[in-house]
Amino acid sequence: MTASWAARLAELGIGLPAVSAPLAAYVPAVRSGTLVYTSGQLPMQDGQLAGVGKVGAQVSPEDGYRLARICALNALAAVDALVGVDAITRVVKVVGFVASAPGFTGQPGVVNGASEILGEIFGEQGAHARSAVGVAELPLDAPVEIEVIVEVG
Repeated sequence: MTASWAARLAELGIGLPAVSAPLAAYVPAVRSGTLVYTSGQLPMQDGQLAGVGKVGAQVSPEDGYRLARICALNALAAVDALVGVDAITRVVKVVGFVASAPGFTGQPGVVNGASEILGEIFGEQGAHARSAVGVAELPLDAPVEIEVIVEVG
């Protein structure tokens, strides 16, 4: 890495949120060797969900996209709290879960909210493998949950 990711975040006007407190018996992120795995991150802002419901019913795909972006920033906050955002050398994988109304098949577009913000921040090092999965329910009636795996130096 030749740049500071913290400086890149500042340049984009993005502040990382406080790490959300776990809802159960887990930690926000774990390092194993050169990888950091985040727990699933909900679209929490200031201790509250930024939206609830199913995408394709109560939540529009555009709002789902926005909520996935919030989830990705929460994941970065968990990484930052564990090892520091500047330790990231690349984003390896994103897994997105979308609480979907029956018949909704636009999960990839929703999870793009997470993928695209990581691309804005990390550029080429933000290109990652990904899964976008539709599910019936998520914790607290959240519309989106995002997990991120990053490589660190």
